[in-house]
Amino acid sequence: MGKSVLEYNLMRRKVDRNPFQVEVEEKLGRNDDCWCGSGKKYKKCHCSFDDKLDDYRRSGVLVPPRRIIKNPDQMQGIRESARINIAILDYLDEHIVEGISTQEIDNWVSSITKKHNAVAATLNYEGFPKSVCTSINDVVCHGIPSRDEILKDGDIVNVDVSTIYGGYFSDSSRMYCIGNVSAEKRRLVDIAKQSLEVGLQYVQPWRKIGDMGAAIHEFVMQNGYSVVREIGGHGVGLEFHEDPWVSYVCPRDTGMLMVPGMVFTIEPMINMGKEDIYISEDDGWTVHTEDGLPSAQWEIQVLVTEDGYEIISY
Repeated sequence: MGKSVLEYNLMRRKVDRNPFQVEVEEKLGRNDDCWCGSGKKYKKCHCSFDDKLDDYRRSGVLVPPRRIIKNPDQMQGIRESARINIAILDYLDEHIVEGISTQEIDNWVSSITKKHNAVAATLNYEGFPKSVCTSINDVVCHGIPSRDEILKDGDIVNVDVSTIYGGYFSDSSRMYCIGNVSAEKRRLVDIAKQSLEVGLQYVQPWRKIGDMGAAIHEFVMQNGYSVVREIGGHGVGLEFHEDPWVSYVCPRDTGMLMVPGMVFTIEPMINMGKEDIYISEDDGWTVHTEDGLPSAQWEIQVLVTEDGYEIISY
């Protein structure tokens, strides 16, 4: 579930009160227990890692706070949540067809989630009324399932599933082409998916996240489409929405430093026409393209590793 610039800034205010203040983190002795909760001594765990971060920080680079760096136990918990998230989308792969309502999709997601003793992260999140987001054609994201919304021949629909299991969060989405979809729409869906592969080439430890976002933006623009500016990806795992904010319209060599243990989503929203969007006044959630042309989005959740990345959910 994408996070808007406004929502992100409000979230940071809740966490820090002052979103522009650098977080002050406790200094540890070499023989203290490491801050990550691994149970190891600091000198044998994150001591050299912190020294490296300090070097980057002193050079003016935005570095990740400790609270978003996952330890091995947390990574495993997120993977277990993701297995359920993936299973839900795999089920939808086999059952989404012309003629069903988006409420039926919500029913399936709710049922499978409960079967696995998990919780749908979107349900009642800041008032969102359903267990999944279903976004058809010109709906960019955050579409609300309804009994009255029936999938028709030629539609494209994004289904965004967010799962909580054992207190850990997973988040991913897929696009579905319903029946005889036009070549123009299929190309949009394909380019949106390919943009993830382009971005993944730049997910490397000790590289800035803006390199990934800029690469996606350049690729999408080269193919004649635009990228939504106001809504982007986000950190996820211990909470639904964490740092960093992930933009896909940013310059290279900007943004937070990617380091091992960071988990975030890659989910650029690609418009066939202009990047301008608006939120429905009827429900306060559904985001549409301003020009009424289609939009497409795939979302994956990635973990930054020592030598690259691991795709957690997709």
